[in-house]
Amino acid sequence: MAQAMTEVPAAARADEPAIRRITLADLREVLAKGWEDFLTIPTQLVFLGVIYPVVGLIAARFATGDLLPLLFPLLAGLSLLGPVVALGLYEISRRRELGMPVSARDALGVLRSPSLKAIVLLGGMLFGLFVAWLVAARLVYLATLGEGPHGGSLGALLTAALTTRAGWMLILIGNGVGLAFAIVVLTLTVVSFPLLLDRPVDPLVAVRASVRAVATNPVPMLAWGLIVAVLLVAGALPLLIGLAVVVPVLGHATWHLYRRVVAW
Repeated sequence: MAQAMTEVPAAARADEPAIRRITLADLREVLAKGWEDFLTIPTQLVFLGVIYPVVGLIAARFATGDLLPLLFPLLAGLSLLGPVVALGLYEISRRRELGMPVSARDALGVLRSPSLKAIVLLGGMLFGLFVAWLVAARLVYLATLGEGPHGGSLGALLTAALTTRAGWMLILIGNGVGLAFAIVVLTLTVVSFPLLLDRPVDPLVAVRASVRAVATNPVPMLAWGLIVAVLLVAGALPLLIGLAVVVPVLGHATWHLYRRVVAW
């Protein structure tokens, strides 16, 4: 880890941060720090109070009719908006790191950030990618299973998806397209949102720093993306209850990953 913290390649431009090289061992350390932040300022009740109403409304709206095939892509695609959801967690970790008094309410400090406009702009970009993912998922569905009676109920849709060749093509192609979207979001945002919260920089500077962070550390960053995906799936399995812990821990850990990777 000493090498990761001391080796600081030059920034692409004088007004941009430098990017450190990290290793897989750093990922274990940032997860440990994220867990420590969560234990110090637990926010699971807040996330339970948000997750269940949001998911319940989505499920109720998409559970029947023409929108049913988009239910899984929509729920899975919510992870694309994770960097925005985690902004308050970044703020809590930032304040703890500075030795400032901190509580769950301090997550709202994001609203007073000098970079709020830039954060909103990047948030809009993420929402655009989320909508593009839903459109892509719909096109994949139409190109494989197509319109038919299997879209009338959840049971019929699952049967068609799991027992037909077209259904397996839907799963294979859909997951491939979803992976591509996830990689794009990881590349554009893995450090850009924490950077905007930490420094009043231009949003393009933040996005370039994120892209350079991934390009400089391709293996650790891909491993980080895999860790995030696996933990989110694991957290969602027990009736989504685990997400109330997984999401805050990953949010805090992402702040520490940013601090490990970006240098000024």
